[in-house]
Amino acid sequence: MSSINQDSVRQSLSTVKYPGFSRDIVSFGLLRDVAVSGSDIGVQLVLSTNDTGIAKTIHAEATAALQALAGVGRVSVKIDVQAPASSPTGVGPSRIEGVKHVLAVASGKGGVGKSTVAANLALALAQSGARTGLCDCDIHGPSIALMFGGANERPTADDENRIIPIERHGVSLMSMGFLLDDGSPAVLRGPMVTRYTQQFLRQVAWGNLDYLILDLPPGTGDIQLTIVQTVALSGTIIVTTPQEVALIDARKAISMFGKTNVPVLGIVENMSFFVCPGDGKRYDIFGSGGGSREAAKLRVAFLGEVPIEPLVREAGDTGRPVVAAHPNSAAASVFKGLAEKILTDLK
Repeated sequence: MSSINQDSVRQSLSTVKYPGFSRDIVSFGLLRDVAVSGSDIGVQLVLSTNDTGIAKTIHAEATAALQALAGVGRVSVKIDVQAPASSPTGVGPSRIEGVKHVLAVASGKGGVGKSTVAANLALALAQSGARTGLCDCDIHGPSIALMFGGANERPTADDENRIIPIERHGVSLMSMGFLLDDGSPAVLRGPMVTRYTQQFLRQVAWGNLDYLILDLPPGTGDIQLTIVQTVALSGTIIVTTPQEVALIDARKAISMFGKTNVPVLGIVENMSFFVCPGDGKRYDIFGSGGGSREAAKLRVAFLGEVPIEPLVREAGDTGRPVVAAHPNSAAASVFKGLAEKILTDLK
């Protein structure tokens, strides 16, 4: 009797990664049907992309994975390729109406200060005179509402039923944090997460912006896939800390964006060092130079070292990012320099 069944087929397909991502095609929800007849297998996949190369890669790897099953007979892998929902004409990722540049701030690992970088970059751009928005795409762990002091505010809608973003410090904001009561979790499965992400990007009345900053969740999952497939990104900034455990995941994030043809504008090293206020001595708590070495190795720009300063944490917790609360601090100077580089690179 054959040991092949639907569970063994799903388990085999779960070893097939979506090209450029660490997630597999089963967890991404691409598997729609499995048919097992004796030792013969037939599977149906549904793929939303305009890149035919992705479909070919998945077809080849899925077929190979199934053929490796013990006692397998005939294998049939069919892929229904559809254009992304936001791009019905099949022209690939599309622009957000009224927005000149969409810039993603990403990291492969959580806890490296990505939201801090995104918030202060957005604020520094706004202070330069650029019309700037910030979209918190971390649906499960939103922090932008708190960092800008608007956690108790609730967005309203305009006459066209579009969400009106919250305004703080000259920055237009949207975050799941504005929709949840304090402490309430966003308990959502993949399809709903994707839907909320699209609503935040496409159904918010952003108006005419020079820059829309996307604060992405860590990793290479559903939200990242949705964004790179449907939104025309001008580029991405990768945030890391100096130690190797963070750099490993930063490499994965850079690889993902490279494989999806999104320009990587450079690496920002957060929590780079601490300067003791007593004696002025520098302490490299998490190591030294990891971000700059990685940038050189990967041939991308190194965009700066953000020092460890209590002011940065205090400012974020009280709803005034350090660029606004302490504009003359060392960290604020780095964020302002980062904004100047963005203004030069993305005019």
